Amino acid sequence: MIMKIVFLDRKTIGEDIDLTGFETLGEVVTYEMSQPEEVPERVVDADVIIVNKVPVNEQTIGTAQNLKLVCVAATGTNNLDKDYLDKRGIEWRNAAGYSTTIVAQHTFAMLFYLLEKLRYYDDYVKNGSYQKNDVFTWFGEPFTELAGKTWGIIGLGAIGRKVADIAKAFGAHVIYYSASGRPAQEGYEQVDLNTLLRTSDVISVHAPLNEYTENLMDKVAFAKMKRSAIFLNLGRGPIVVEEDLAEALKQGTIAAAGVDVLRTEPIQPDNPLLAIKDSHKLLITPHIAWASTEARTRLMQIVLDHVKGFAEKR
Repeated sequence: MIMKIVFLDRKTIGEDIDLTGFETLGEVVTYEMSQPEEVPERVVDADVIIVNKVPVNEQTIGTAQNLKLVCVAATGTNNLDKDYLDKRGIEWRNAAGYSTTIVAQHTFAMLFYLLEKLRYYDDYVKNGSYQKNDVFTWFGEPFTELAGKTWGIIGLGAIGRKVADIAKAFGAHVIYYSASGRPAQEGYEQVDLNTLLRTSDVISVHAPLNEYTENLMDKVAFAKMKRSAIFLNLGRGPIVVEEDLAEALKQGTIAAAGVDVLRTEPIQPDNPLLAIKDSHKLLITPHIAWASTEARTRLMQIVLDHVKGFAEKR
């Protein structure tokens, strides 16, 4: 019997990523996006479904009597009702390790944009100011080196460790905080949260969202940071209380921030961070830290391998 594979939110993978490998495994049906109420009809005769953010629960897949495998094209599986899947005997797979290098790269892209005041200097040249200068250089916005600074990392998993290694190569002193209280790891100094907040010149978040990290970065936390500090969130949006971050930037409690993840995505019109128009203080990217062409290609190869492995067991 031919296996039916259904992609429910192909748009989250990108049109530039080749998915023809799945066609060798069976019939492939793709939907650009799927609202929860659309899913039951779309999966009714599916053997395998591939999702990114689509919720998978009794309401969405209760009609899918042939369903045997759910593949999440992501690391996080908060959208899966695993108890229901277990009850039905439906297997699930996720993907890990595909985006470590690009998330680390994006972390440094955000940092250097803010640290070296690149928006200011690009504007200075392009608005004609540099043409009027009487010297070859300009020091309108002084900036500092990363070497000799303290970089605090919240979450020393694979991505956090990659960031730590690169920061160390730049000459930074790296410390880290484990919100879950995991035992100290080799190579870097583990500290408590207060120490990390008070002593770090750069703080980057690479932790998952859980009961230990939700709302971890609030007004109390920002108040403990150096006024010269730069804050970066490349973990999960709800780790940060966005109202408190916006206020910290407005009041100059911290120097600048870069965020790639938000509490609600896409960003909502009433998000308090949108009130910060100064790009020297705040850089927001639309959850793209994971999304290099290479990372998305690796991701879909992992998913393809999951489906192949499942098919071979049938």
